[in-house]
Amino acid sequence: MGSNFEELVVEALESLPEDIARRMENVEIVIEHEPSDDVVADLDPGDTVFGYYLGIPLIERSNYDAVLPDRIAIYEGPLTRAFQSPEAIREEVRRTVIHEIAHHFGIDDRRLDELGWG
Repeated sequence: MGSNFEELVVEALESLPEDIARRMENVEIVIEHEPSDDVVADLDPGDTVFGYYLGIPLIERSNYDAVLPDRIAIYEGPLTRAFQSPEAIREEVRRTVIHEIAHHFGIDDRRLDELGWG
């Protein structure tokens, strides 16, 4: 994974409002080159995935002690293939990071679509 891509993910995380960043709880954000076969199997044919949230959203947690962190994966390969210019990659990385963090907070895809973040 290129350090430039990692810098884009860090930049996206640093752009979050402080109150949002502070409320993120027990979640790990990782960069992977490609989605796993399990993630791809969940997609509709022809769909591309740029990021994936795996975990229990904050609004659904109770008795949440001694559990592994939720996981947000950002996929470098699909993002860099789909967007050519550095500016477009930067914007889509930010959009993907925010989209997956929204899932961490319990916002589903339908609502993200309504908000223009689908």
